[in-house]
Amino acid sequence: MPKNSIAALILNENDGKFTHEIQEIEAAALPEGDVLVRIEYSSLNYKDAMILGGIGRLVRSYPHVPGIDLAGVVEHSDCAQYMPGDSVLLTGWRVGETHWGGYAQKARVRSEWLIPLPVGFTTKQAMAIGTAGFTAMLAVMGLEKHGLNLALSTDGASEATDVLVTGASGGVGSIAVAILSQLGYRVSASTGRPEMAEYLKSLGATEIVNRHELEESSGRPLESERWSGAIDTVGGTTLARVITQLKYRASVAACGLVGGVTLETSVIPFLLRGVNLLGIDSSMQPYDMRIAAWSRLVQDLHTQKLDETTTVIGLAELTDFAKQILGGQIRGRVVVDVNA
Repeated sequence: MPKNSIAALILNENDGKFTHEIQEIEAAALPEGDVLVRIEYSSLNYKDAMILGGIGRLVRSYPHVPGIDLAGVVEHSDCAQYMPGDSVLLTGWRVGETHWGGYAQKARVRSEWLIPLPVGFTTKQAMAIGTAGFTAMLAVMGLEKHGLNLALSTDGASEATDVLVTGASGGVGSIAVAILSQLGYRVSASTGRPEMAEYLKSLGATEIVNRHELEESSGRPLESERWSGAIDTVGGTTLARVITQLKYRASVAACGLVGGVTLETSVIPFLLRGVNLLGIDSSMQPYDMRIAAWSRLVQDLHTQKLDETTTVIGLAELTDFAKQILGGQIRGRVVVDVNA
């Protein structure tokens, strides 16, 4: 393949019908940006699967290159912060939605969207974490900022602090389970897939909560206090039910909408228990927050389990794996080797 040509997955829309195929395009066709990155890996997230399936109208301009995150090496730079040969990663900033993303062998992006690849991670590991892991860490940091910590007994020894993770078998949920358990929390993992119980326990979950249990409501504005904190990746009815079961002054970090955007609850949990609802958005975090979150990921996430539960695919396999993700059939993380 000529040096100035690259392979890219091109998404098109015609009269409401969505198609995508791998094409050879000129690197000059890439959108504007002051840094050209030679991509090594991207990842396949639920949002990527929606985009490939034309669900949700997350992409408005075609042709388009999906892929909401990427990691690779700087090939050319017009800014002083990054030099050719630097390893970098990118999550957020609507890349793969409004700007061409990671499902290509190169990307031209704005330098302020990038951060240096954290020392201790390879580009493959960074994408095994990807937007999902970054979101999970932002949620953990949000809970900590609002008071979540390991309980101490009267003699100073640590006691278990119960934290719930909903949608635990998904990308954000599974990494949240791993992070929280490695920090020492007792993690209740909620899933609608009983066959995922052993997998979630291998990540550190100590209790498996059936999703349907969280969806059943007694109609009371408050239920028995169960958790000192929660990370909700589902939304809708699940989030409403979680709010009623949080302990006094506990927080729930909400970062998912697959269960719907409507939140049918009352002000009672917020007034009488002081519950906090934290919205987590990984799209446009400032540089300092991105660096802090990735530094915590290096510190708090053991990569062995992540490596064991990561599947690596090529661009040609994206269609099949996207369908599996939408059908809830994928366990762990899917990393895309764009050069395979």
